[in-house]
Amino acid sequence: MTDAEAETVLIHHAVTVRGVRMAVTEAGSGDALLCLHGFTGNWETWWPLLAPLAQERRLIMPDLLGHGQSDAPRDPARYAAPEAVLDLCAILDALGVGAAEVLGYSMGGRLALSLACFHPQRVRALILESASPGLRTEAERAERRAADEALADRIEADGVAAFVAYWEQLPLFAGIRRLPSSIQDKVRTIRLRQRAAGLAGSLRGMGTGHQPSWWDALAQVNVPVLLITGQEDEKFTRIAREMHAALPMSRVVTVDHAGHTVHLEQPEAFRDVVQLFLAERAMGTQKGRG
Repeated sequence: MTDAEAETVLIHHAVTVRGVRMAVTEAGSGDALLCLHGFTGNWETWWPLLAPLAQERRLIMPDLLGHGQSDAPRDPARYAAPEAVLDLCAILDALGVGAAEVLGYSMGGRLALSLACFHPQRVRALILESASPGLRTEAERAERRAADEALADRIEADGVAAFVAYWEQLPLFAGIRRLPSSIQDKVRTIRLRQRAAGLAGSLRGMGTGHQPSWWDALAQVNVPVLLITGQEDEKFTRIAREMHAALPMSRVVTVDHAGHTVHLEQPEAFRDVVQLFLAERAMGTQKGRG
């Protein structure tokens, strides 16, 4: 951690919204940037970005339902995208924010896009890292739901530690395995602090197979969208290019020498891209497609 990161003032809230307790961390001031982590993460996902972005924005970083210090309800339906976006709206209301720019990674990116589609008035711009609009067909969604159900059962039967040992060896996270041990240890620690019930509930309610498909809705997303992927993550780079073709005001950036977790694998490049996008937004020079 740099001196600037160490000096970043963090404010931790416990916000009760719609019958659940959500942990929310804030840093900085100014226009709101809502930051949504991925599966097995929490607000600390964004620690590489805290110092620079907190100089320019009010970062609002919730632990999503079932993750971190937020509640982990037993009912999978409580994690579903329509419920999750209502939770985000309630958090923004509780913090006095009408609309925000929204940054989401992986699962958090899918949720950010869902927020823009369900409640467009709450979203001023989108930054989607390694994200997708969901699966196109019901057959694909059914297959994914079955796989997520099996994985949820496995987490509940074997426990979080066994799941993390399996999860961190997936090809999707090969880039993390090349990082210094200190960063790998931090990611592992965040994952190990999760609860089996929360991860299983998130898979059963918020997994890709349960999410609405937003492919046909992309043309109606009328805010600037920045799509970021790692060059080594071929699947999500292809998805980003397809999204870019459908979105009216989008820009796609592919970062070299990075896979699925661009913000960890190439943090300086990721920060530069995000900061440029936000600066252009602030100056009103966003040119739309690029």
